[in-house]
Amino acid sequence: MGNQIPQLLINAKVYNASKALLGMADAEISDLEYLTESIAGLGIAGEIDLPALGHLKSITLKLKWNSVCESAIELLAPKSHQLEIYASLQNWSYSEGVLKPVGCRVSARAVPKKSGVGKFEPAKKMEPESEFEVYYLKMAIGGANMLEFDKFNFKCAISGTDYLADVRSQLGL
Repeated sequence: MGNQIPQLLINAKVYNASKALLGMADAEISDLEYLTESIAGLGIAGEIDLPALGHLKSITLKLKWNSVCESAIELLAPKSHQLEIYASLQNWSYSEGVLKPVGCRVSARAVPKKSGVGKFEPAKKMEPESEFEVYYLKMAIGGANMLEFDKFNFKCAISGTDYLADVRSQLGL
């Protein structure tokens, strides 16, 4: 993919674990941000914030629906939900001079934080929103696993390197 320029999202669909389409929604995943601790002292010219290996702050997934639907209500159940986002990304291949679609898949295991009903306005989208706390997140682009975070099972894999493998071993996991 060295001669391809990532351009845009062609389209995507959101499914549950049984591959049932959940409805028409926009999806947004929060920034992935490490937990950090500031260190200072002798031998350091100042202060530096360093990440705790493989430990991330809260990750949220928001789904903004076109209208209130059964799927959005069912996802409010206080239990774990598996959500799958299948997407097609568009790249520009400058060596060939063509647009190329590339598959992208995001898998998330999450629990609901909040859900809305939306606004009631004639002939307009209601735009209710569901928000989830994500404890497992995996992303594959073009069939290659790019990242996988599993907070309960101490996994932090980025581009094929699991940065918590030694930690799991040291913890007896």
